[in-house]
Amino acid sequence: MKIIIVENELYLAQSISSKLIENGHETEIFSSVKEAKESRGDAYLLSTTIPGQNAAPLISKFKDKIIILMVSYINNDTVSEPLKQGAKDYIVKPFMMEELLRKIEHYKEFQELGQLRNFFNEYTKNLFRDIVIDFNIKKLAPPAVIITNYPRQADRIVFAYAQTYGKSLFLIPLAEKEWREMIVSAERNLLLYITDLQLLKKSDRETLFELIKKRNFIIVSNSDFEMPFKKIELKSENKLYDQNEIMTIDDYVKFVVNKFQHKYPDTELSIKLGISRKSLWEKRKKYGIFKKK
Repeated sequence: MKIIIVENELYLAQSISSKLIENGHETEIFSSVKEAKESRGDAYLLSTTIPGQNAAPLISKFKDKIIILMVSYINNDTVSEPLKQGAKDYIVKPFMMEELLRKIEHYKEFQELGQLRNFFNEYTKNLFRDIVIDFNIKKLAPPAVIITNYPRQADRIVFAYAQTYGKSLFLIPLAEKEWREMIVSAERNLLLYITDLQLLKKSDRETLFELIKKRNFIIVSNSDFEMPFKKIELKSENKLYDQNEIMTIDDYVKFVVNKFQHKYPDTELSIKLGISRKSLWEKRKKYGIFKKK
């Protein structure tokens, strides 16, 4: 991690730099805000008490970075305004290096969590992009069980529910041997999202129901069982997702044409299906599928 130190007290700056290097960081020292504006770093230790210096332009430029203010005293100019402008925190001189390192590590972890959250938001958005749901999530009131032949559709509904109502999900896949321990250790305020109920034996299902009877949860299963919870049946009309039924050739061709006709030209689509372009046209006519131009 490269840390930029903006401090006009050279001895202090060098002392801080030495300790940071000992802890595995790379550093660069600047004695003025103007010089530091051209730097490239992951974090900035910024003195807001350098005479005649305005820290606002640097904070504005690097507000997406970790900016920790180093101050000799606390007032509106040294702390309050810089924090409003985008600085993350402050530390009062003289300070213990352990406290500064703790702050840097804290904000580094916070930044990494934010990046990870953004990645998973984009990933799930892309994952669910082609999944059409015709279900009013207001009807989903945990505790509940979703019986479905297409678990990914259930995933999208549950994720949408959590986002809409500000719920934090805790995934418990029953394919994992430690599912009991996961339930017991989960915080009480979390919404348990329990998948693969069909994998459990009857005795294990009874154990599960006993463990979660006072918890908030949504269970997903592709098989129906007798259980003391509200059930929601969610069936996909497309047989491709029904694990208990083999698709006919016509069903498969219809699915492929519907899903991929806007991705591939007819010549390539017919080759992938192993049929002629004329046959592809005839099947469109037969299925009532019309390609938008």
